[in-house]
Amino acid sequence: MLVPLKDDNPLQVIRFQVVTALIVAVNVVIFFFTGALARPEFSSAIASAYGVVPVELFSPGMIVPMSLEPVPEPVTLITYMFLHGGWLHLLFNMAFLWVFADNVEDAFGHVGFLLFYVLCGIAGGLMHAIMQPLSQLPVIGASGAVSGVLGAYILLFPKARLWIFFYLPVPFRIPAIIVLGAWFALQVLGVFTPVEEGQLVAWWAHIGGFVTGLLLTLLLRSRLLVRT
Repeated sequence: MLVPLKDDNPLQVIRFQVVTALIVAVNVVIFFFTGALARPEFSSAIASAYGVVPVELFSPGMIVPMSLEPVPEPVTLITYMFLHGGWLHLLFNMAFLWVFADNVEDAFGHVGFLLFYVLCGIAGGLMHAIMQPLSQLPVIGASGAVSGVLGAYILLFPKARLWIFFYLPVPFRIPAIIVLGAWFALQVLGVFTPVEEGQLVAWWAHIGGFVTGLLLTLLLRSRLLVRT
């Protein structure tokens, strides 16, 4: 278990990570109404309705039993990234986002970062659906978009030092390139690790988001506000 605590990477252009804070706030508020304060059957219905269901995404007109369709299925590639299946799911995603996104927002600017975040989330959800096209399980969570932020961070700030917990209750201070490189390796390993029936970890969404973030940052690096 890898938990980021903070980095030693101060902001250079913006005064505060406004968009990052808004994304965190929106995720927390939505979770309160769809998960924390809702009945389990309501939370499941929301996940099926607004999460990415691969078989529905690629088979227009097909509806998984007990599923609702309040929005067109392609729209779920956006809505899914604002839903979470539990407190730990939410807290881990928001912890990673808060630690790493401020500097990426600093580099892209507020509007650019919002577009970047959404594109990475869409790419992550799409990658999962492509690799699991017959799955009837809904995928929810911000991890595809957050993974894109990690991809940008490792390219822009590889030498930044991070304080993390890694299995032991003692924090370590390690360069970002090692932490995030190890994180990505764990996602790739997860693809080949069997899980219990009925459970779903969207490893491909993590990988797709990370690679998309890496590529977008590589393509736009010369135009970013902060360059290393």
